[in-house]
Amino acid sequence: MKKPRVAQEAAKTSASPQQSRAAVIDLGSNSVRLVIFEGVTRNPIAIFNEKATLKLGRGLHETGRLNEEGLKRAHTVLKRFNVIARSMKAAPFEILATAAVRDAENGAEFIEILKKHMPNVAIRILSGEEEARYSATGVLCGQPDADGIVADIGGGSLELIHVAQRKMKKASTMPLGVIRLSDRAEGERKKAFELAAKDIGAQSWLKSHRGKTLYLVGGAFRALARLQIARTQYPLNMVHLYTLRPSEAEALCDWILSTPKKALEKTPNLSKKRFDDVPYAAIVLLTLMKRLDPRKIVFSVDGLREGWYMARVGADVADIDPCDAMVTALASRLGRGCQLPDALIDWTQPLFEKDDPYEKNLRKMTCRLSDIGAYDHPEYRAGQTYLRIIHVNGGGFDHQARAFIASALAIRYEADVEGRLLYAAREILSNEAFERATRLGKALRLAYTICGGTESLLKGARITRGGGEIVLQLDRMASFALGSNVKNRLSHLGAAFGEKTRIVTDA
Repeated sequence: MKKPRVAQEAAKTSASPQQSRAAVIDLGSNSVRLVIFEGVTRNPIAIFNEKATLKLGRGLHETGRLNEEGLKRAHTVLKRFNVIARSMKAAPFEILATAAVRDAENGAEFIEILKKHMPNVAIRILSGEEEARYSATGVLCGQPDADGIVADIGGGSLELIHVAQRKMKKASTMPLGVIRLSDRAEGERKKAFELAAKDIGAQSWLKSHRGKTLYLVGGAFRALARLQIARTQYPLNMVHLYTLRPSEAEALCDWILSTPKKALEKTPNLSKKRFDDVPYAAIVLLTLMKRLDPRKIVFSVDGLREGWYMARVGADVADIDPCDAMVTALASRLGRGCQLPDALIDWTQPLFEKDDPYEKNLRKMTCRLSDIGAYDHPEYRAGQTYLRIIHVNGGGFDHQARAFIASALAIRYEADVEGRLLYAAREILSNEAFERATRLGKALRLAYTICGGTESLLKGARITRGGGEIVLQLDRMASFALGSNVKNRLSHLGAAFGEKTRIVTDA
């Protein structure tokens, strides 16, 4: 029998270290980065990721040429990257040059020199549309249902892309990268605002997308997120899918623009090389918000490089949901391989009849992951499972999903609901969401206590909820599992719902 596609993808995720590797060098206006991906998976696995700041685009607006100091350093850095990628046997291996090389009069000459030093490496100068398409594909990699405007800022250009129905619909590119904008404005912020307003205002097609989500991609926008995480002491130091309300984003930008650079540099969690860029990223973001009036702002780490990966390497798995792929991979690698986690989806349904589609999906993922602490030390299962989920790399889990699943599973393994372990989850989730996670965790704990991890015993235990009462009905076989632990955990579940409990047996 052929495995389902998600199961096939999970098998690839956990394959041996000898599996294939692919490498891409993103040669941008501000920096150059080598990323090496391993395997063919729905959630790209980067096993090497290194960046060097070159500022090739510095002075381009005035001279029309790539920065000479940046060019000198570029040759050294790219030779190193070439050796690393070749040593790791990466194939395909490509260099993608973006706005600075695309626009500079000596850009093509620079690429020809690179080809002589790296004769077997594919080097491409991306058009603005190609750059936008890769960025859109990258955002859709982690958020396949994204619907709104992607803003990808680099050193030389800003790409604005409409994504919907899992596709790029329309895109524009403009010279609003942080280095280019600074050069054009001659370092004057008022002039930078005017330039951003003029260039963004010229994109008439944006009018029909007001009120949608704004997805932010690129190092300078990520720097804004890192500053906000640090200044608000947000409990999860993770930029990917970090979300702000428009009022929060506006306050952040105003703070950046009103705070002296030396004071900004005292903010932890950000390289000092970025502090020259963040004011111009803030100017672009404020201008975009004024134009688009977005519903919310979502930061995406997935961008051009992940888009390249999905187009060149992962096209065959692109239509798999990233959360499904992540859940399947974790459950198959860390669980006991039984069918019980899937059966728990139906078993817990009567307790959560009023859940909306998002909440229902969270419950399904939590049930499927409910056995991933099986092989951990009993004293540390709750903590290990919690940290494993809330810090998991990649995937389409937004921060609320991470916090919900992690806390529910920790409680399933008897974590203290009020304990320090769950601090981050409590800070991220609303009171109502944390209460749902607590209830689900206690329901799973009860289920595993009844059946000992076996699906056959669970089939003989039915739980219902109604009339202010939770009833556990056990058939003759399941009733043999009845004991003080089952009674206590049913009582704890009832307390979480604020309802009475009762046990009915067929014995």
